[in-house]
Amino acid sequence: MDYIKVTKDNLEKEHICCAISNNNDIQVSSKKKWLNERFDDGLVFLKSVERGKCFIEYIPAEYAWNPISAPNYMYIDCLWVSGSLKGHGYSNDLMDACIKDSKEKGKSGLCILSAGKKLPFLADPKYLKHKGFSVADEASNGIELWYLPFGSDSDKPVFKECAKDPHINEDGYVLYYTNQCPFNGKYVPVVEACAKEHSIPFKSIHIQSRKDAQNAPTPITTYALFKDGKYLTNEQMNDTKFLKLVLK
Repeated sequence: MDYIKVTKDNLEKEHICCAISNNNDIQVSSKKKWLNERFDDGLVFLKSVERGKCFIEYIPAEYAWNPISAPNYMYIDCLWVSGSLKGHGYSNDLMDACIKDSKEKGKSGLCILSAGKKLPFLADPKYLKHKGFSVADEASNGIELWYLPFGSDSDKPVFKECAKDPHINEDGYVLYYTNQCPFNGKYVPVVEACAKEHSIPFKSIHIQSRKDAQNAPTPITTYALFKDGKYLTNEQMNDTKFLKLVLK
């Protein structure tokens, strides 16, 4: 497998989502805008030259859009290999490239979000353990911050206090999200319209600055849904999934 690093110079011509080929699709345009605005912060997006979801996205932790404290660490936004591309060692290729690059940049280690058991859109804890990661911190909702230190003297990264016990003081359904995930560009408005149609109390909070993300009441800022103040899920939803959740 050959890989290519997406940069400002080639962003517009590179394909970043296996399901969408049109650059004008809101999912593609919102994600490319997100990437373009993060490159100057040191974000790296390495992907397969073949079409398909096979990529790793990482950034210096001080610029991560998550409420963590991880001085001199690299934070992995996403490592994703799906479909027919699974089972060929591509995850190892991408993770090893991230480790090599981060060491060359003088970083103290890597960190990434996961949980005790595999959750949608989060790294597989079994894979992380296989690669030498361990749990550095855990929020009360079970979301864990895993880390791979490069030296014995590397400090453990931790969640900020605002994210250790994810909850909010609002009734109804409240969604926090960013444009890091391309699917939010399409499906958040779908859920908003669905809630309005069915008179379901719903509010979406679009996190649009690093400062707000780093002080969010949830370890996961890409997509975090609350109900009556209690954290529910990080799983992106369409209207059907949302109604099923509401009617449970």
